[in-house]
Amino acid sequence: GLGMGGGTILILLLTNIFHVEQHIAQANNLFFFIPTSLMAIYVHSKNNNINKQTVVKMLPACILGAIIGANISMKINSEKLKKYFGIFLLCIGTYEIIITVKNRIKQQKREEKENEKSSNRNAYRGSNWWNGRNGCK
Repeated sequence: GLGMGGGTILILLLTNIFHVEQHIAQANNLFFFIPTSLMAIYVHSKNNNINKQTVVKMLPACILGAIIGANISMKINSEKLKKYFGIFLLCIGTYEIIITVKNRIKQQKREEKENEKSSNRNAYRGSNWWNGRNGCK
């Protein structure tokens, strides 16, 4: 898994189409997330994509954050939680758009530099000096 995807869509479907309370939708999402995440962990582990030292370092903070987040969400009424979730999605979407645009601009600049280098090399090769017309044979 790369992060937001099917779970986000599931929550939106449950709350907006099936009119399930936000708390219930998020709990159901977590239930469906378990087998998906276990399979992703297995595949990434098999492909040596998991840095175990990083996992060990981050695990306590992740567990604490999950506990705190769950307790906070239970104290917020469903309508406010729905709005906060929507704001969160807008922030993530905006961030993704900005990063995508920045990366595209960087890629275009790299391509322009490569094209400039290539055209400079071709211009040099096409000069009289390079072609043996410089008086030296």
